[in-house]
Amino acid sequence: MRIGELADAGGVSTRSLRYYEEQGLIRSRRTPGGWRDFDGSMVERVVLIQHLFAAGLSSTTINELLPCLEAPPEERTGALEQLLAQEVERLETKRRDIDRELDTLRALRTETALPGTQPRKRV
Repeated sequence: MRIGELADAGGVSTRSLRYYEEQGLIRSRRTPGGWRDFDGSMVERVVLIQHLFAAGLSSTTINELLPCLEAPPEERTGALEQLLAQEVERLETKRRDIDRELDTLRALRTETALPGTQPRKRV
């Protein structure tokens, strides 16, 4: 399957696929003419990669997770659970930081509101 076909099937751009390949997330063979030739199984992998990026994971972390995620359940190690737990904690820490920043901005907004006005409440 050529890069454009994989892009269409996976719902991504060819530029994204080139990046994924550069990062080692997907693989292709080269035809005698130098064209990329992807195996049909790469479609599922590209979709999985998209989900992992949407979850806020970096390409480095995704590269670590892919072999674990693609292994049969009986062959998965504790490494998968450990990596996922680390990412959940990273995002929880990020959420706490964002909540703290929002609280600070809301307090500043209230303190600096003009007399007789109130800041609009968040919906």
